[in-house]
Amino acid sequence: MAKKTTKKAAKKAPSRRKDAGALLADTPPEAGPVAPRPIPLDEVLGQPRPIGILDAAVASGRLHHAWVFHGPDGVGKFTTALAFAAVILDPESRPDLAGRRRPDPESRVQRMLRAGAHPDLHILRKELAAVSRKEQVRNSKQTTLAKEVVEEFLIEPAARTRVLAGDSLAGKVFLVDEAHLLGKEAQNALLKTLEEPPAGTVLVLVTSSEEQLAPTIRSRCQRVPFGPLDDASMQAWMRRAGFDFGGIDAAWAMGFAGGSPGVLRAIVESGLGAWHAEVQPALDRLLAGEPVIELGAQLAKLVDEAAAAAVAGDARASKEVANRVAAKRMFRLLGESFRRQMRRAAAVGRLDDAERAAECIAMVEDAERQLESNVALAMIFENLAAQCAVV
Repeated sequence: MAKKTTKKAAKKAPSRRKDAGALLADTPPEAGPVAPRPIPLDEVLGQPRPIGILDAAVASGRLHHAWVFHGPDGVGKFTTALAFAAVILDPESRPDLAGRRRPDPESRVQRMLRAGAHPDLHILRKELAAVSRKEQVRNSKQTTLAKEVVEEFLIEPAARTRVLAGDSLAGKVFLVDEAHLLGKEAQNALLKTLEEPPAGTVLVLVTSSEEQLAPTIRSRCQRVPFGPLDDASMQAWMRRAGFDFGGIDAAWAMGFAGGSPGVLRAIVESGLGAWHAEVQPALDRLLAGEPVIELGAQLAKLVDEAAAAAVAGDARASKEVANRVAAKRMFRLLGESFRRQMRRAAAVGRLDDAERAAECIAMVEDAERQLESNVALAMIFENLAAQCAVV
């Protein structure tokens, strides 16, 4: 019995690291071959425009073969993609009283989806490399959606006949999570399938960075924009999820999340609230004009510790990638803190303080560009702290 528990925990570990490291949570499912469970399309919160686009496409009977669901992290893109798949894979989907096509919750297909056992629903993530048939791919660092993963888990099954017969809108559905992680070679490999899609195959690329997809990819897809949830939808999500702030500053957390349930959940699960509590006093002193000599080293230490925790126990995980993810999380924390300071100062007429905070925001953005240029993290944070101190 103990062995089974250990294996289950091992399967779930990658998705927990994703929540903590990348601040993503469109109700993120387990990695690897375990399929996530869909919720009904009508239960997706705060995204009326995307749901309307999908309902209109389904009602027309002319379903496009390729889609890009794009928008901020953690606002429900993947959740919606999964709910959409549940509608179009089910031959028993019928118009409801409002004329929207919906499946019978107790149909055979819906039961299979809830069990994570539908053979024609394929979910691609970089973690699939761990179960590749190729040893070289299994042993590789899981930093991108590799070309080999796309070929093995999308292109090859797309060319095969669907497993379940039936008069559904789609025979097979492929959901590509974090599609911006597709490298140039992987996107080129995918392009042929987009240009000549097998009959009945639907692909959904889910991304928070649409600009990283090649124009040739985007031009062949129908785009569906997602946005942050409004306050009422966020409150509804918290009630549904039984969300607990766990003692962190609720007002700060809600402001930082910016209408993203996934980011709000990750703030608690990743310990970002603890970062805020530790770093904020130093930032207050900094913006008050007081030099904070230890700030750069403090920021670098927190990032390094978070990255080390993210890759602990996983030989395939990349410490370099984990460093970048944690650093981006810290930049977001700093930027939000400076923006709050700027708004507060402007509201009471302290224009010099507001300008100082605005200049620090610009410096954080410059530090992010340095990160993309592979400048050492310790140097980036030391320079950032020093520059903000002399504003």
